Amino acid sequence: MSTAAVNCDIKNVELADLGKKRIEWANQSMKVLQIIRKEFIKNQPLKGIRVSACLHVTAETANLGICLRDGGADVVLCASNPLSTQDDVAASLVRDHNIPVYAIKGEDNDTYYNHILAAIDHKPHITMDDGADLVTILHTKRTDALEDVIGGTEETTTGVIRLRAMAKEGVLKFPIVAVNDADTKHLFDNRYGTGQSTIDGIIRATNFLLAGSKFVVAGYGWCGRGLASRARGNGAEVIITEVDPTKALEAVMDGFRVMSMNEAAKLGDVFCTVTGNKSVLTKEHFDLMKDGAIISNSGHFNVEIDIPALDKMSSSKRTTRNFVEEYSLKDGRKINLLGEGRLINLAAAEGHPASVMDMSFADQALSVEYVVKNSKKLEKTVYKVPDELDKRVAKLKLESMGIKIDRLTPEQEEYLAGWSEGT
Repeated sequence: MSTAAVNCDIKNVELADLGKKRIEWANQSMKVLQIIRKEFIKNQPLKGIRVSACLHVTAETANLGICLRDGGADVVLCASNPLSTQDDVAASLVRDHNIPVYAIKGEDNDTYYNHILAAIDHKPHITMDDGADLVTILHTKRTDALEDVIGGTEETTTGVIRLRAMAKEGVLKFPIVAVNDADTKHLFDNRYGTGQSTIDGIIRATNFLLAGSKFVVAGYGWCGRGLASRARGNGAEVIITEVDPTKALEAVMDGFRVMSMNEAAKLGDVFCTVTGNKSVLTKEHFDLMKDGAIISNSGHFNVEIDIPALDKMSSSKRTTRNFVEEYSLKDGRKINLLGEGRLINLAAAEGHPASVMDMSFADQALSVEYVVKNSKKLEKTVYKVPDELDKRVAKLKLESMGIKIDRLTPEQEEYLAGWSEGT
């Protein structure tokens, strides 16, 4: 559909009243982004810059888009996942903020990619990605739009992995700032945001009691750490599977059981993958699972669970609850797949709380400004968020929480900078 003023493809513009309230509610918890938005309004650092953002269309993302727009940018937004869009938020962005949005919750695969192509038709100077789908399409099917691009940002672990692979092969055509790797992103968003919102999504979808259950977390990166902690906090016995020996050892030291997925598959009541890799749960694991096992994913793409293999093993499939598909296996067991194997925290819940996305999206906004100012000096590779920006976001977050910390004295600075003073 389209409105009179804004080209878009959304579910229903009449949902905008609810979306407006949700955007305003989220904004109350995004104090750092509020500060940056005020600076952007005053200084207009993005004036004349076209931004194509492929992100989860949520109330928090809406506030980022509004911040960029108020800084002078011409912003277009599309979904980075078919199930993560909040349709009412998309409607409000179109109606109340004149930001074109191409996103509908539950859109099919063709529509998903058509929406990305629509965002590329904007001929962006800056790309903003969550999973690197937009950048990938730019480098494969829409190379005609590359000439205008001066740089981009990437929000999530999966996307950073893909982009670093592109840079290593020498095919990346513009610089990208890995927002995911900022300390104020992965230490907080990935750990506390993913941890809480994933548990929220699983419980909303199933109403399953975690206390006393065996909860299997595949992957002990920052997302896995957060999820394991929150599952244990809900009374579950948490089992970790890993391929990295150091992370596996850390999980052991943190008090979790660690084993192979073949072992865990026999024990788990609930499984959740958070690895950023494919085929983490496969036929050999489904063969071992209990009747009634619940499987889910909170990594970016649904490839972490081998859904085609599950289809082949099943005699029938039915939807038993919203976001729950029950697969009846030929031996009589049932396995319950949540949210089509997509991000369960956004498919069945609302994603990360606004207060943690405040830091991630502050990093995004400042990184976009950084790329615009420095694009001519940047090489065609993947960069970390500059430390001074990262620390500024942390400082502003503490101030917004009313927390003061100490500062080094001149004597302490001298001691840390020197080498001659010993015991």
